[in-house]
Amino acid sequence: MRIHLTSVFVDDQETALRFYTDVLGFQQKHDIPMGGARWVTVVSPEDPDGTELLLEPSGHPAVQPYKTALVQDGIPAASFAVDDVQEEFGRLSKLGVRFTQEPLTMGAVTTAVLDDTCGNLIQLVHGE
Repeated sequence: MRIHLTSVFVDDQETALRFYTDVLGFQQKHDIPMGGARWVTVVSPEDPDGTELLLEPSGHPAVQPYKTALVQDGIPAASFAVDDVQEEFGRLSKLGVRFTQEPLTMGAVTTAVLDDTCGNLIQLVHGE
């Protein structure tokens, strides 16, 4: 068994798609019209057949209170592995990405947390 698809709720799919591809560096895998929304997924260019991230619309009434509570408590909606958190922090900061937590080393793991501009906090992590 392995994870095939996971999702983050986004306020605007087009804004999210641009951020996750143009800024974070993922590549678009699917973009299928679904009535008023779309089935939009992105993947890592390092593993194009790997786990897909669905940029899911935040339309359900339960989503906004959930997202608001996570952000208020500083809880990331997702965690992405990177080779070097400090390097990604520098690269993304130059692109104007807002971080809510600068790189922090805790034992063998380093993390940072960014705002994805679509209502979520996203953790970057590297280490054992």
